[in-house]
Amino acid sequence: MIEPHAPAPPGSPPSWGDACGPNGPGSADSPDGPGGPGGSGGPEATARLPVRPAVGRFLVLAGVFVCAACGLVYELELVALASYLIGDSVTQASVVLSVMVFAMGLGSLAAKRLRGLAAAGFGALEAVLALVGGSSAMVLYAVFAWTGGWGGLWADGPRVLLVAFSLAIGVLIGAEVPLLMELIQRVRRQDPGGAVADLFAADYVGALVGGLAFPFVLLPFLGQLTGALLTGTVNAAVGAALVLGLFRRDLTRRARWLLLAANVVVLALLATATVLADDFERAARQAVYGQDVRVAVRTDVQEVVLTGDTDGRPLDLFLDGRLRVRGSDERRYHEALVHPAMNGPHARVLVLGGGDGLAVREVLRHPGVRRVDVVELDPQLARLARHDPGLSALNEHAYGDARVHTGAGDAFHRLRSTPSATYDVVISDLPDPAVTASTKLYSQEFYGLLRRVLAPGGRLVVHAGPVSAHPRAFWTVDATLRAAGLPTVAYRVGARDPDSGPDAASEPGPTPGPDRTGAAPRAPRGWGFLLAARTPPVLRLDPAAPRPSTLTPDSLARDARDAARTRIPGLPPSTLVHPRY
Repeated sequence: MIEPHAPAPPGSPPSWGDACGPNGPGSADSPDGPGGPGGSGGPEATARLPVRPAVGRFLVLAGVFVCAACGLVYELELVALASYLIGDSVTQASVVLSVMVFAMGLGSLAAKRLRGLAAAGFGALEAVLALVGGSSAMVLYAVFAWTGGWGGLWADGPRVLLVAFSLAIGVLIGAEVPLLMELIQRVRRQDPGGAVADLFAADYVGALVGGLAFPFVLLPFLGQLTGALLTGTVNAAVGAALVLGLFRRDLTRRARWLLLAANVVVLALLATATVLADDFERAARQAVYGQDVRVAVRTDVQEVVLTGDTDGRPLDLFLDGRLRVRGSDERRYHEALVHPAMNGPHARVLVLGGGDGLAVREVLRHPGVRRVDVVELDPQLARLARHDPGLSALNEHAYGDARVHTGAGDAFHRLRSTPSATYDVVISDLPDPAVTASTKLYSQEFYGLLRRVLAPGGRLVVHAGPVSAHPRAFWTVDATLRAAGLPTVAYRVGARDPDSGPDAASEPGPTPGPDRTGAAPRAPRGWGFLLAARTPPVLRLDPAAPRPSTLTPDSLARDARDAARTRIPGLPPSTLVHPRY
């Protein structure tokens, strides 16, 4: 039994069904159903439901719940994938969320024209949203993998595609609300305020479930590609079931078959993509990293890829698509990072980051080292460095030394619980400060904690990014250290390009995709370091330690002069509440 309409307020216009008469084109008795051929009724029409209105209303709200969860998963998928592929998670999240919210407003306005066809419009909308949202991660990854190195006009192709997907998904999500509002009112009339409250309550609870499901269920157990495809499948199935099951009498036979066919096609495409997702991911990974990918694992923190170490190829380590270790010249980086800081007391050493074990390898070359603590955010990377034959050979089995102790966790939190004057040397082997996740580890507050844990006469060395490529970021790190009471001396070391001879330098910055030849991304042109202490430090090598293979006293002095020439004075320090990188 369908409940009658609530009485219209005085002075309100007649409904479509009333205006057309009991057998007009908008009435329930019309041969074509409410709204005429192929459509639902007008804004005041009552749906002819196969269930009681209370059950129908519950089913509509359940559909709102599921669609909201799927919509938020699409948003988070775009944010996460963009931060992995493009970098700077704050910027990417801001772009995705702001564009999507703006597009939701556009979608809500556009949906006003579909209110007379609410059931058919919502069914078609969910099919399109499921296809676009479900395939967004795969398409974005494909563009990044196969066209990321084209350059020219397509240099920003992945960013353009990110904005396009955010805009399209936002328009589709925004169009849901007016149509769902129309459907829930046509199930059972109620005051607009109550209907809006019910609708948004279901919407927000669904968003909560989707937001929690993404990081705790979809991402760790299914991965980004399969997780997005499965979300699209659920989205299409629920949208089709709601319209074809609950509001099927509002549609003509032709509309029902068209909607059913569209959803079958969408589900078939998503199912096919899900089956091929693993093969697609392997092919895309080869396009990004080359043909010799040996290890590729998704840890709880990041994607770790090892290439090479076969047929004479040097081992390379990529973290979230960024080249972190290049076997052909990693020794230049790690010797420059570690050896100047070890000139002085060095019995107790703290390594921040450095889960690959290569900085630890250099520390252990110095006599007198009694304990090395490694704080690595990703314990699975440290485990790989301990057990992988290629990486453990490169770090000379540093983790097998009884003096080395590893701990998983955030370096900031670890330092807050570390007693004062604990370490003679602290080595900060962290990603560049321009990477958003590392910004707090280059803040004045963080360096204040490091100053506290340094023993009298202790030294701190910081990898501060490439001087030539990002001089402002580098000298901002210098200003931040000085603001924390740690005088510094800067130096830089160039990286050799193994394909261009011993004196050639590679292109600045990690390239986010393959070049035209399909080769893996190149390393930065060089590295910049800052040696800091409570009193002005002296840049020299430890005379009691074995001489590094890539450093000499003369080259180190030259490296300091080269870095000093790039100084940018007057930069303010970076803090937690005012990051400046």
